[in-house]
Amino acid sequence: MALFKCKLILAVKFTWFLHNVGSVIDTCEVTVAQPSLREVDNTLSTVNITCSFSASGCPGSAQVLWFRFLAHKHEALCTPLCTNTGKFKATEPSKNNASLQISHLTVNDSAVYFCGVAFSQSVSPTSKQTGKGTILVVREGTGKSYTEEYTLMIVLSALLFLYNTTILSVFIIYYKSKSKLLKKTERENENGEQHKHNSRRRVFQAIAQELYRKRYAENCHRIENLGTDDDSIYQNR
Repeated sequence: MALFKCKLILAVKFTWFLHNVGSVIDTCEVTVAQPSLREVDNTLSTVNITCSFSASGCPGSAQVLWFRFLAHKHEALCTPLCTNTGKFKATEPSKNNASLQISHLTVNDSAVYFCGVAFSQSVSPTSKQTGKGTILVVREGTGKSYTEEYTLMIVLSALLFLYNTTILSVFIIYYKSKSKLLKKTERENENGEQHKHNSRRRVFQAIAQELYRKRYAENCHRIENLGTDDDSIYQNR
């Protein structure tokens, strides 16, 4: 009986020792990553939220759990079995990747979705981790995604910029052409005025020359008449 008690005490101590040693050498460490934002419109029937994780020194297989936080409450969706199989479906982890499929999508499904990964055979505090959460935004739309709307805005802005640039270029070309035409017209007017002035000057010169010739002819005629009169007077004498 005493021997049996000693063996029992040794077995308990050995089990306790193995448990402590296992706790000390348990270095299971898990990291979880999720996309920070997912935007969709309610015309989609389903949407998938992805989750990736890495594990080192972890015994056994991983369990993936899903939760979501709404405005005033939080819900356990799949832990690991899903509470609403018609709405939510969690895929089995494959190559350290998992996803949550949400069906019958509505705007009320907008929430923060968290992915949790746990190795139940490990007692390490780092063997159970959650991601930082994926914000799902479900919008009421016409089937166009946010990316398409953003691309359309960029295209329209580019077209508007090209239109304004074209109008400005046409205005500049028109202004330069008009300036050149005005300068040409001014030069032509100046040349015309100069030509008119020269024409008047030539006319005045011609008139002055003609008057001078007439006056000269009259003077010559007077002198001749005076000479004739003198001869007559001289002969009479």
